[in-house]
Amino acid sequence: MGVTVTGFDAATASDTDIRAIADAVYRDKIVLLKGQDLSPREFLDLGARFGEPVTYYQPMYRHPELAEIFVSANEGGYGVPKTGKFWHSDYQFMPEPFSITLIHPQVVPSRNRGTYFIDMGKAYERLPEDLRKAIVGTTSFHSARRYFKIRPEDVYRPIWEVMEDIERETPPVAQPTVFAHPVTGESVLFISEGFTYAIEGADDGVLQRLLHETGQLDPECAHPNIHLQTYEQGDLLIWDNRSLIHRALHTTTPEPTVSHRVTVMDEHKLYARAL
Repeated sequence: MGVTVTGFDAATASDTDIRAIADAVYRDKIVLLKGQDLSPREFLDLGARFGEPVTYYQPMYRHPELAEIFVSANEGGYGVPKTGKFWHSDYQFMPEPFSITLIHPQVVPSRNRGTYFIDMGKAYERLPEDLRKAIVGTTSFHSARRYFKIRPEDVYRPIWEVMEDIERETPPVAQPTVFAHPVTGESVLFISEGFTYAIEGADDGVLQRLLHETGQLDPECAHPNIHLQTYEQGDLLIWDNRSLIHRALHTTTPEPTVSHRVTVMDEHKLYARAL
């Protein structure tokens, strides 16, 4: 899955260069830029050339100097460790999910660090015919409630108060279960194990079947739909957040790890039409 780009210079990249990379993101789903050593400001500026950066709604994830940068880290005194260890699309639980995600690892452990991906366009094509028919015209519901990370201020609070906060800050949202990608026209199955909790208009058990068939219930992440993208120092990864769901692979060794993320809204709507 995806393409690798060498020789890219963010400081001198033209608008034509950026458009070519964006086109590759939509077409190939992942673009890996090699040899990048960007400051947080340079990284954010690059992300802004692909769309409007969006600041994550919870402050504990934010870079202390540039709020638009989301930080996953187990050192440095800021950010949140071990983020995203479940299948999801970024901001899938919000009314407007992100269009494009950029990740720039800062500190890469020597072993077991990367991101698993599933192309939900290809996964939809591979579904059994009866399962595809069962979800035509249906709506899925998404919520952050299942994998909400407890914040420092939540310690010692009654769990019902925390749950009320989740429902107030991020009430459930509805999206088409399958939609046409606004750029490529590809049919995309827009569900995830992490955030999707129900499918309106489908029989009981359809959601679990979809999760199983797409590979999201495979504890070994060995399903043929799953692609593992590993990182080296200097890598910068850009992907299509509409088409891909992902799950972090975190190191099992006691090594430092730090990643910066920028998420943007491009000029297109989430989808062209519901299917």
